[in-house]
Amino acid sequence: MPLRGRIASKRIGIKTSVLEEKATTCNMLCSMPELLSSAKSAVVKGQSQGRDETYVKQLSDYIIPNLVEALHKEPEVEICASMLDALNECINVCNIHLSGWKIWKFFSDFLQEDINGVGERKGKKLSTCERGTEKGRNGEEREGGVQRIAIFIFDDVAEHGREAALKYYDSFLPFLLEACNDEYPDVRHAVIYGVGVCAEFGGSVFNPLVGEALSRLDVVIRHPNALHADNIIAYDNVVSALGKICQFHRDSINAAQVVPAWLSCLPIKGDLIEAKVVHDQLCSMVERSDRELIGPNNQYLSKIVAVFAEILCAGNDLATE
Repeated sequence: MPLRGRIASKRIGIKTSVLEEKATTCNMLCSMPELLSSAKSAVVKGQSQGRDETYVKQLSDYIIPNLVEALHKEPEVEICASMLDALNECINVCNIHLSGWKIWKFFSDFLQEDINGVGERKGKKLSTCERGTEKGRNGEEREGGVQRIAIFIFDDVAEHGREAALKYYDSFLPFLLEACNDEYPDVRHAVIYGVGVCAEFGGSVFNPLVGEALSRLDVVIRHPNALHADNIIAYDNVVSALGKICQFHRDSINAAQVVPAWLSCLPIKGDLIEAKVVHDQLCSMVERSDRELIGPNNQYLSKIVAVFAEILCAGNDLATE
């Protein structure tokens, strides 16, 4: 029913039927695991009036894709979380009926949409990395595509989970460092972005791996084809990650060597979002007269001026206001 009232001198009305309909729909979606569980239990106990496991399979084939479809359309994070819980329970109930390819089919579009959203927040990172090899439509994915999705999910967890995500570092960081030289540029991009995220938010957990991280990043920077069009996004993210190590782990590095090496890579121009982050960092370092950046006897001052000149010539593309 509608609610009516006044705010100041204005009359307002709220049509609660829409909210009630949405609440009913959410309750129905989240009760799907109980429905599947009841159907499966009835079949197992012989109380299903002649129906066998085929009925449970048909029911799961109907419920799960529709839950995934509802996830695509739901804008509320809390409701999405409840729906994911329901989806997880449904899969656990009927896992005997779901082959690996079918699970991937249900989730691949959803994951891709989620990761592309992450990519938009991080400078359209995924859309700039669509140069991999396309394979057939028999369930195979673009080379490196599945790894890329998994890595970007971890990157997002690490970036937004902060302290809560630290428990995953021991398992995932060694993999990230090992994969810095992956043969596929889009995988390298996702991996190196993750290294930068871990450097920024990993604190003491990342600190013991600073030396190895620098070594891995250095290999990417020095590669003969590092600035090739296919590799430029990964290269820019290496420079960004290197800057974060300089910023958050200065006490663990030879700053007099690493900071000038970072400066020598500037400006970056491929990943425009990372470019703004990196160039903002440069501005902050100049403002505080960073000793290692400027160098003994202002050794690197001319390089800094040259970098700023290039950034300014690019207009708003490479720097924030």
